[in-house]
Amino acid sequence: MAEPMGFFTDTSVCIGCKACEVACKAWNQLPARNGGKVQLSGMSYDNTVSLSGIQWRHVKFIEDFTPDRSTGRWLMMSDVCKHCVRAACLEACPTGAIIRTEFDTVVIQQDVCNGCRACISACPFGVIEINPETNTAMKCTLCYDRLQAGMVPACAQACPTQSIQFGPISELRQRAQQRLEQLHAQGVTQARLYGHDESILGGLNSFYLLLDEPEKYGLPSNPQLPSTRVPAAAAVSTATAVVLGLLGLVGLRKQRMDQLAAAAKQGNDGE
Repeated sequence: MAEPMGFFTDTSVCIGCKACEVACKAWNQLPARNGGKVQLSGMSYDNTVSLSGIQWRHVKFIEDFTPDRSTGRWLMMSDVCKHCVRAACLEACPTGAIIRTEFDTVVIQQDVCNGCRACISACPFGVIEINPETNTAMKCTLCYDRLQAGMVPACAQACPTQSIQFGPISELRQRAQQRLEQLHAQGVTQARLYGHDESILGGLNSFYLLLDEPEKYGLPSNPQLPSTRVPAAAAVSTATAVVLGLLGLVGLRKQRMDQLAAAAKQGNDGE
């Protein structure tokens, strides 16, 4: 198996140019939303709005201003599939359409996907959606076809500021740590890494350097696998079954007591 490969996205140098979005669309031949007739969202310069089955890269514009807008800042982040080491989508897929490649990335096989949407509800990052033209689930493949040919993913190649960096995960982690230490030395103490270690789903093969809490960027601080919720759900189901069983017994006992009372009353009336 090849060395695990992935992305390190340094949001501190993202300029929101959307070159990554355009490169991803072009290389993967993804269709335009609504035939290209898209109304402005009103969400700053973010008219892409979210990741979807036809939008595998999404540059977020986060306006962080005071109520009177006297002070503020823009936070920008190019979002993409995280290619989780412990992937919820892979765990939930009933057909085996979702596989882990030799590069430790997660890919949906279009000829096997039946569009059941199980992966959509399982993903804690809201990455996967149905492509309306194919009726199958789609997301970033980390340009699997380009990796097989020894090429850099289209988005990373197009990024003009090296906000999106591609390479072996071990090397990217070292770069990320060095960049974090550099920012802290410059007084940017709120900078932090997200998904670089095993604490989040065993590690993310697309991880980030953020300038604030993950929630500010729409990222969950503690994403969970569907399987981790099974014991709790089973306990609730068992408790519910026990309660229903007890209620049933109480109901049967009351019905029997009512029958006995009715029979006794009928006997007294007959005397």
